[in-house]
Amino acid sequence: MKNLDPTRAKWIRVRMGLLCGIMALGLGGFVSSAYRVQVEDAASWKETAENQRQRRLHIEPKRGGIYDRNGAALAASVEVPSISADVVEMLKGIDGQNAQAAALIDFSTRVAGALGMDPSDVHQKLANRRRFVWLKRRVTAEEAQAVRDLGDVKKHGSAYGPGKGVVKGLGVEGEGRRYYPGRELAGPVLGFVAPDGFGKDGLELSLDEELRGRVEEVRGLRDRSGRLLFADGVADEQALAGHNVYLTIDQHIQFVAERELAAAARTYEAAGGSVVVVEPDTGAILAMASWPGYNPNDYRESEASQRRDRSLNDRFEPGSTMKIFTIAAGLASGAIQPTQRMYCEKGLMAVDNVTIRDTHPAEWLSISEVLAYSSNICSAKIGLSMGGNKLYDALRRFGFGQATALPLPGESSGTLRPRGRPWVQVETAAASFGQGISATNVQLAMATAAIANGGNLMEPMIVSRVETASGELVREAVPKVRRRVVSRTVARTVAEMMVSVTEGEGTGTEAAVDGFEVAGKTATAQKTDPATGRYSIDKYVASFVGFVPARNPRIAIAVMLDEPMVDHAGGAVAAPIFRRVASSALKYKGLTPKGTTRADVTKLGSEPDPAQAVIETLRRERGLTPGVQEVAAAGKPGRGQVKVPDMTGWPAREVMLKLGELGVKGKLSGTGLVARQEPPPGSVLDQGAELAVAFEPAR
Repeated sequence: MKNLDPTRAKWIRVRMGLLCGIMALGLGGFVSSAYRVQVEDAASWKETAENQRQRRLHIEPKRGGIYDRNGAALAASVEVPSISADVVEMLKGIDGQNAQAAALIDFSTRVAGALGMDPSDVHQKLANRRRFVWLKRRVTAEEAQAVRDLGDVKKHGSAYGPGKGVVKGLGVEGEGRRYYPGRELAGPVLGFVAPDGFGKDGLELSLDEELRGRVEEVRGLRDRSGRLLFADGVADEQALAGHNVYLTIDQHIQFVAERELAAAARTYEAAGGSVVVVEPDTGAILAMASWPGYNPNDYRESEASQRRDRSLNDRFEPGSTMKIFTIAAGLASGAIQPTQRMYCEKGLMAVDNVTIRDTHPAEWLSISEVLAYSSNICSAKIGLSMGGNKLYDALRRFGFGQATALPLPGESSGTLRPRGRPWVQVETAAASFGQGISATNVQLAMATAAIANGGNLMEPMIVSRVETASGELVREAVPKVRRRVVSRTVARTVAEMMVSVTEGEGTGTEAAVDGFEVAGKTATAQKTDPATGRYSIDKYVASFVGFVPARNPRIAIAVMLDEPMVDHAGGAVAAPIFRRVASSALKYKGLTPKGTTRADVTKLGSEPDPAQAVIETLRRERGLTPGVQEVAAAGKPGRGQVKVPDMTGWPAREVMLKLGELGVKGKLSGTGLVARQEPPPGSVLDQGAELAVAFEPAR
C-alpha cells in the first residue's frame, strides 16, 4: 500500500471497509435468524421436526368377550391375518416411470394370484402409490403364507423387480375377528360385529362401547427406510382391551330351549316362535330363544327376519294367558272372591253389538275352573265388574304396555289403550281375555314370574356383570323389584288355580312334568288379517306360560309359536315345549321329582342325559318305532374309556352331539333314526375309537 498512489490506496481502503461492513451485516443477519429459529421459534420448529420423523398409529384394542353365567364363551375375538402394502417400498430400486408402471402391473398379477383376487382390483389399490393400503383383510392362513412367500428372498433369490424377483413392501398384520363358538346358539341375542369392528345387532350393538375398549394413539419414529420404531414401547394391551361381559343366560338351558322350539316349529310348520326362561325370584333370564335363528359367524347369509329377536321385538295378542292377570287383578280389587262361582251364560254372551263365545260352554264355574276351561265369558265379566280404568291400571302394573328396559335394541312396548281415551265396554271385555291388546313374550314371562315369586314384578336381567380384561369388576347387576303388583296371598291363590290348568280336564295337561306340580295357562289367539281388518280364520298364535314347581318356583317359562299350520291349539302346540324345556332345566338344576331321591336318580345311569327323555317323547308322539338293540354287558369304563349309550331312535343331530361329548369318532350311514350301533350299546370304548351308527327311516 505504501508504494501505491495515495488516491488509489484510499479507494482500496474504502472498498475493503464496504466489504467488511457488508460481511458484518450478513453475519449479523445470519446470527439474528439463527437466534430466532433456535430460541424464539424453537417450539414450532421442534413440533415440525417431530411431525416429520414421527408416525401416529391408532391401535385397535381386542374386543371383550361375552360369556354365559358359568363362564362358557358365547362370543370371542380371535386374531386373523390381513394383508397390507407399502407401495413406496415396493417400487424402491426401480427407476423410471415406465419401469415402475410395468412393475406395478406385474406385482398386481402376482399378489392377486396369492390372494385369489382380481388383478385389476389389486392394481387399482397400488396405483395410488401410498405408504399404506389394505389389499385384503381377514385372509386364510394359506393366503397369508402365499404372500409371505412372495417376499421370501430364499425362494426368489436376491433378484428384485418384475418377473420372479422378490416383492417388497407387503405386510401380514393381525386383525381381530369375532367368533361365536356356539354358532346359532343365542344368535339374535348376541348379534354380530361388522368388519369395521362395530357391533351391529343384539348385545354386540347395545354394549358396543364397553366391548370395544379404548382406541389408543401411539407415536413411533420412522427410520431412513420408513420402518416404524417404538422408542417408548407400546401401551399395555390389557389396559386398552374391551370389557368382558357375563350374561345371566345358561348355555345348557338356552340350547334346550332353541332345540325344542325349532323341533316344534318345523313339526307344526310355524312361521316363527320364541321361548323365554326366567328365574322368578331374581328376574334373571336363563334363556331367550327365537326361531328362525341365524349363525352370527355367517351373518351375511341370513335375512333380517332371522336376525330379529322375536322374544322382545315381536308383539302379539296374548289371548287366554291374559286371564291369569285379569283374575289376579279381580281378586286384588275385591271384584271377585276365590270361592265364588260364576254363571257362564251357556257359552254365549252379548256385549254391545259383539257376541263373546266360549270354546267349552258351561253354566256355572268356580274361579279356578274359569282358568282350567279358559272361559272368555267369565273373564269378560271379571273385567267389566272392575271397569276399564281399573283393569288398565292392573295390566300396566304387571308391565304390559311398557318396555322392560333390557339392554337389547328394538324392544317393543306392546300396546294398551291410553288411559286418556277410556275403554268402551266391548274393549274392556276383550282386553280381559287378551284381545285388542298386544304384548311381547318377555313381558309375559316377567308377569308370570311375578305371580310365581309372590307378587313382585322384577326388573329383567340379562347382563350379570362386566369385568375389565384384567378381571377387575366394573359393574354387577343385582335383583331389583320394579313394584309389587298383587299381595302374596293373591299370587299364591292364583298359582294354585293355575295348577288346575295342567291337571285333570284342564287345557294344558300336555305341559305336566312327571313328579312336579306345574302352574300354567294355555292360549290360542286369532291373528288379525291386515287385508280385512278382521280376525283371520286360519292364522293363530299358540302360547303357554307357566312355572314349576308350583309351590316353590325355580323357573318360569313363556312359549309362543306364530302361525302354526298343522295344529294351532296352545295346549297341543306350545305346552309340550314347556314340558320338555322345564324337565331338562329341572334336572340340570338338580331338582328331583316327588317320590325319588338323588340316589335313585344316580342309579338310573352314571351319565343321565336330559336329551334322551326328549327323544323318547318325540318318538312316542310321532309314532316312530325303530328297531330295538340288545345292550351288551360290560364292566365299568377305565381311564380314557367311555361306555357306549343306547342311541336307538336318536336323530343324527343328537348322535353327533353325544359322540362329541364322549370323544368318540362316528361313522354314520343311512338316514332317519338310529337302528343299529357297532359296537353295541353298553360296550366300553377307548376315547378316539370309532363307533359305527346305522340310520333307518322311521316306521
